[in-house]
Amino acid sequence: MAEKLILIIAGEASGDLNAANLVKAIKENNPNIKISGIGGELMRQAGVQTYFDIKDFAVMGLFDVLRKLPKFISLKNFILKKIHETKPCAIIFVDFSGFNLRLAKAINNKIPAIYYVSPQVWASRQGRVETIRKYISKMIVLFKFEKDFYKQHGMDVDFVGHPLLDIVKPAMTPNEFIQKFNLLKDKKRILLMPGSRKSEIANILPVMAKTCFLIKKEFPQAEFIIAKPKNLELKLYIDILKKTKMDFKIIEGFNYDCLNVADFCLVASGTATMETAIMQKPFVIIYKMGALDYLLYKPQVKVPFIGMINIVAGKKIIPEFIQNNAEPKPIADYVVRALNNPAMLTQIAQNLAGVKTLLGSPGAGKKAAKIILDFIS
Repeated sequence: MAEKLILIIAGEASGDLNAANLVKAIKENNPNIKISGIGGELMRQAGVQTYFDIKDFAVMGLFDVLRKLPKFISLKNFILKKIHETKPCAIIFVDFSGFNLRLAKAINNKIPAIYYVSPQVWASRQGRVETIRKYISKMIVLFKFEKDFYKQHGMDVDFVGHPLLDIVKPAMTPNEFIQKFNLLKDKKRILLMPGSRKSEIANILPVMAKTCFLIKKEFPQAEFIIAKPKNLELKLYIDILKKTKMDFKIIEGFNYDCLNVADFCLVASGTATMETAIMQKPFVIIYKMGALDYLLYKPQVKVPFIGMINIVAGKKIIPEFIQNNAEPKPIADYVVRALNNPAMLTQIAQNLAGVKTLLGSPGAGKKAAKIILDFIS
């Protein structure tokens, strides 16, 4: 196959992870293919020439988007110019729907557009389906119900399963990890995963920290760990936690090892909920955004749950503490009750194992890579 160029656009930490996995699989099939675009450190490690880093573009809520609107307009114009100059054979969009769908519309079918990791149009703002049908040539989705949804709308769609089934693997044994980070042995460990954006940390970490203060009253010897993404500054966490009068162990870049040694997890809604579910760890979902953003967001949501694990299960198997219900006391009460009830923990693990079987088989990245290479050839 002659050398070809693919553009790939991801805009968040989860997109960087999924895109990197996809790029590795594409290059395994065709080492000569060139891939450039917008991404993060994981995509660069996978061989993508990135024009801009995603850390400059992560947003949460309408007002955050409005603040960064000039940046997004400039980025869109830059990519359109690059398409004109480099003439790629295709563009791959990875989630990041607010930007990617506008870009797809501006490209207006000049090159084939492939969408990997579907926007959650089945959950909110379903009018976006029309944009996808008009400007996206191929959908590659992670969930079976998404394939059914797009089929009903007459689109070319393939289901590949969830890439996290291949990605979510600890790097160390529990003992190795405990020794490396000087963790306490034979103690309850509570893991906090408060998100991957600054605004998420600002809104969610204070709730989680206050929850841990209440949990510690019941489990005085418990250890509290925070899994920190590499793209966020340590100072962001320290400024919030210095008000708590508690010790937290902040560990960067070892999410799956942190999960592996955790007895219970407090998790912000998003990709981390799927990672926690795949590890079959008991957890609660916590999410909080700015009040005005929430008022604008809530009416658009057409599904009964915010957590993808509950959406896939078709019922609430993991508690959700959202916005005004994200209060430390009821969250702590649930965690303490679960930790004191082995039968409850066993039931949670069984529920999560059942949902894991609905995520498809491993090899999503490889399957998606083959579909993409067949499509562009």
